[in-house]
Amino acid sequence: MGAAADRDGRDPAEMIAIRDLFETHLTVSDLDRSVAFYRDRLRLPVARLFPERRVAFFWIGAPGKAMLGLWETGSSPQKMSLHTAFEVSLESVLASPRALQEAGIAPLDFDGNPATEPVVLGWMPAAAIYFHDPDGNLLEFLSMLPEAPRPDLGVIPWSVWLISSAKR
Repeated sequence: MGAAADRDGRDPAEMIAIRDLFETHLTVSDLDRSVAFYRDRLRLPVARLFPERRVAFFWIGAPGKAMLGLWETGSSPQKMSLHTAFEVSLESVLASPRALQEAGIAPLDFDGNPATEPVVLGWMPAAAIYFHDPDGNLLEFLSMLPEAPRPDLGVIPWSVWLISSAKR
């Protein structure tokens, strides 16, 4: 047993390497309303609906690559708001404020304020725009940027990132 063995005597180096995230799940109060939102507004393809269980699954990207599950919890006064980020192209992030508005969805900045352009999270760096689903879950379109991280910039509007990048 090596010096790095855990308390159960297993070598942590033997742990399975995680390659990617395959699925995530959100709770919703009205499955039919949420299916319409994710299918019709966000254009996610339905993988499978289980009406008797009040569950819906959507493919993210190509079928079999990644999945989003929606589970109806009813109209309980206790609600949980979750966050899910969808990876998209940079061109899509840049076009998303207008596309979201045209779909009747309010684009938001990092602080939850109305947005007309994406923000850049300098520490990653990534361009992102945020919005809510009908249950208040925070959704995000995100694209990693090829530039070096700039944590000193914090979270800034895309237009400020472009000016900052041009000065380097």
